[in-house]
Amino acid sequence: MLVYFDVVDKAVIVTGASSGIGAATARLLHLAGARPILAARRADRLRDLSAELGGALAVETDVTDRAQIKTLVDATLDRHGRIDALVNNAGGSLHRSLDAVDPDEFLRVLDLNVVSVLTMTQAVLPAMRQQGGGRIINVSSGTVRRDPPGIGAYAATKAAVNTLTAVSRKELAADGIVVSLVIPSLTATEFNGGRNADRSRLRPGTVSHSAEYVARAIVRALRTGEAKVEIPRGPERT
Repeated sequence: MLVYFDVVDKAVIVTGASSGIGAATARLLHLAGARPILAARRADRLRDLSAELGGALAVETDVTDRAQIKTLVDATLDRHGRIDALVNNAGGSLHRSLDAVDPDEFLRVLDLNVVSVLTMTQAVLPAMRQQGGGRIINVSSGTVRRDPPGIGAYAATKAAVNTLTAVSRKELAADGIVVSLVIPSLTATEFNGGRNADRSRLRPGTVSHSAEYVARAIVRALRTGEAKVEIPRGPERT
């Protein structure tokens, strides 16, 4: 039986918080009364967002660096004394045909999109277990719903995230830790060079959702603990 998670006063780490879905999620959490912890590589943007959100804790973090992940977790515990939730949102794109994918670049994207989900999860588990529970949201991609030529390598990383989420949901349930998956569709952000935000580059009839729309799905998943929130393609719904 799922228990409603009230985000008020909860300490929630959001990775990839310097822009796009991550920044929108942090703003929405702050508006809902939570205490977002902002993690990303662009320190200048984190400072600006922290000021906007009343001095929210901002920690410059490369989630592919385990030492920096530890610094993030330690800073969160120093400020808030607990870690109630984690939103694994940081990620990178890799959009080219498979015969043109540089294996070294693929490894870097795998590290960012997949390995960081595992290492971030592992990093918050001690605190969540000591508290008796927590929530983890992993952000996937609508590319996993089809076999899209030109972005197969990227889609493969997100398929791996789906599996990690499903398995960790089962493995961590006994600890009171609820793991959920959010699958956005096309989202108008800086991701992939801002391609999805440029309507002139989209196929006729294609809809690109706002980052705020995806953020609402993430906060919904935090609150409900449902296994998966899948955002359908098409117009945004109120």
